[in-house]
Amino acid sequence: MTLCVFALIASEFMPVSLLTPIAADLAVSEGRAGQGIAVSGAAAVLASLSVARLAGRIDRKTVLLWLTGLMCLSGVVIALAPSYAVYMAGRALIGVVVGGFWSLSAATAMRLVPAPQVPRALAVFNGGNALATVVAAPLGSYLGAVIGWRGAFFCLVPVAVLALVWQWVSLPAMPVEPQRTRGPGSAIGLLRRPVVAVGMLAVGCFFLGQFALFTYVRPFLEDVTHAGGFTVSFILLVMGVAGFVGTTLISTALNRGFYRTLCIAPVLMALIAVALVCVGDRLTWVTALLGVWGLVATAVPVGWWTWVARTLPDDAEAGGGLMVAVVQLAIGLGSTAGGLLLDRSGYQSAFALSALVLLVAAGMVYLTWCASVGEGRAGAGA
Repeated sequence: MTLCVFALIASEFMPVSLLTPIAADLAVSEGRAGQGIAVSGAAAVLASLSVARLAGRIDRKTVLLWLTGLMCLSGVVIALAPSYAVYMAGRALIGVVVGGFWSLSAATAMRLVPAPQVPRALAVFNGGNALATVVAAPLGSYLGAVIGWRGAFFCLVPVAVLALVWQWVSLPAMPVEPQRTRGPGSAIGLLRRPVVAVGMLAVGCFFLGQFALFTYVRPFLEDVTHAGGFTVSFILLVMGVAGFVGTTLISTALNRGFYRTLCIAPVLMALIAVALVCVGDRLTWVTALLGVWGLVATAVPVGWWTWVARTLPDDAEAGGGLMVAVVQLAIGLGSTAGGLLLDRSGYQSAFALSALVLLVAAGMVYLTWCASVGEGRAGAGA
């Protein structure tokens, strides 16, 4: 499962490190090329709310294998795309996999390990996310320079095939549990609980703010910081390594102050977004700031998935589907808004939007904390 997460995250966000050559090859602006993130997010929203119901009573191992196979197909389609439209179709396919896989991840963890170990299992799953941020962006940038962006995407296909075979061999059968297949209606119905509604708003604001900036890091580094290909790869590697470190440390921070950690993180990222506008032409400062960004941004999702497991222990698939829908919708909105602002008024506007929305996310976390106390769940999080 962790290897599949690695391949999935690397596939989903590979365009971030290859935005410039993709745009040049497909004859579109960098803002339009960045919409590949948005279309995968839109497809993920639809998939996350419907995969559990469409799969019906099919064994969840079989569903995960089909989704992993679709990831392999997506990589081939993107790498061979002769036009922008075909490229976007390939991006939509990876979005379906993202939505389906992540919506089932919490339920899968709950079935693979004893209840007390679910947060740790989710952290292991997210370890694949952290590893992808270490390897995928800098390696994608490097491979893009050596063998082209298409070759970089092709390199992900064997990894996805390996994940498919490994899952087929190692995962146990997971027959459907009726209480966890309630479908889109029950997912939306969870929003009637104040803590869920406000928490999902916090999640959405966090990811919207993050990807309004993160999607366009490469154009910023090239056009503002004037970093060359090797330097861009190095900075992306710094972000990835910092993210991996953050993922290993986040559990300690969450144990000491769950909601405090989730509140401080977006505030720190907002300050970094503002600082990047101020010192964007200073390579050392930019590298350090983006390193801290990677440390925080990569680790925070572990906290939010833990929040889902604690808040919705009896609605694993519905809660996971809702979480993925919110996250992917936010990623799509963030990358779209950031791209429009980048094309029309420059990176400063995109980064300012990121900072503003991240501050709103911090406020929503505080309201989620209050709602949790109101439900008698303060012990799950102060």
